[in-house]
Amino acid sequence: MTIVLTDVVKTYGAQTPAVRGITLEIQDGEFFTLLGPSGCGKTTTLRMIAGLESVTSGAIVLRGRDVTDVPARDRDVAMVFQSYALYPHMTVRDNLGLNLQVRRISKKEVRERIEQVARMLQLEGLLDRKPGQLSGGQRQRVALGRAVIRRPNVFLMDEPLSNLDLKLREETRTELKKLHESLRITTVYVTHDQSEALVLSDRIGVMNDGELLQVGNPHEVYSRPADVFVARFIGSPSINIFAGSIRGNGAKPAVEVVGPGDGTGALTRPIDLGWTVTPPSGQVLLGVRPEDLVIHRSAAPDRLRAVVEFVQPMGSVSYAVLRIPDGDGLLPDREHIMAAIGPDETIPHGTVVWLDIRGDRFCLFNSQSGMALTKA
Repeated sequence: MTIVLTDVVKTYGAQTPAVRGITLEIQDGEFFTLLGPSGCGKTTTLRMIAGLESVTSGAIVLRGRDVTDVPARDRDVAMVFQSYALYPHMTVRDNLGLNLQVRRISKKEVRERIEQVARMLQLEGLLDRKPGQLSGGQRQRVALGRAVIRRPNVFLMDEPLSNLDLKLREETRTELKKLHESLRITTVYVTHDQSEALVLSDRIGVMNDGELLQVGNPHEVYSRPADVFVARFIGSPSINIFAGSIRGNGAKPAVEVVGPGDGTGALTRPIDLGWTVTPPSGQVLLGVRPEDLVIHRSAAPDRLRAVVEFVQPMGSVSYAVLRIPDGDGLLPDREHIMAAIGPDETIPHGTVVWLDIRGDRFCLFNSQSGMALTKA
């Protein structure tokens, strides 16, 4: 089922709008994630799609039908909440089958659907247990199963994995991905966890302050963020942002981040790669992911001097945490930068290193608006 939102606004009384004119089309069978920090409007948007919140203005269309004012019960959507919302006095079997019984589906079909969903979610041995006898991960699978068994046209999921510990989140995330690949039911998923969004989604919509800032597949929002907020929010560790400027003109301009004093060098990269460069007064913000910031032990042209604070091991990769001596103003959002190194590599505290950028793997942003300077 396709979902179309046209200039959807939600305002509570005289307050600032919680959702500010979202226009979006979600394709049939797509796994679409609304991603953003707490309070950005993503859950409110999901609840408006479900019919649990009224729309202040704008329109919501499901499969070509305007449902803006249609009650939730008549929209044929299934919602999975952050809380499991299971009936504690009922067995797993009864929790799964309750909605089907209310709809007066035959006992034979109810039994068949319960068995099918139980196999799909590995609940076969748990059907006669009550929720209090289950682990958190098992209860979440039952909650998912209760939505799946209805065979709705749309799944709406509001941070369904946030109550699970890390290991269970990873396991259930894998099951959820397999489930979607099997059923291909249109799914709208809300989360603040960017790694969850990158793993699960066909496309991601990044929200902040009630606005939809960017829509794209996981690679697009990671590699070509629409603005500084998206660049910082997607990726862990966060992107490094430098204050830089454009030097030269004509066919081969370059972006340059100059160190704070003599002998500190500069990060310089040509931007004759189709960039549409129209920054105010030549000032830009240069974004470089930690995996694309390269550490050298020797000085060279177009390298920036830094000092190692410490190394942060992360299993398959380690990150060097670095500072730019006397670099006030060079890093607009924090005091340190991070660069990926080998998992077994160690660099002592206080070591002077020189930084370079891997090829053309960087982003440019308008220094005033924060908007990306895009490739033509």
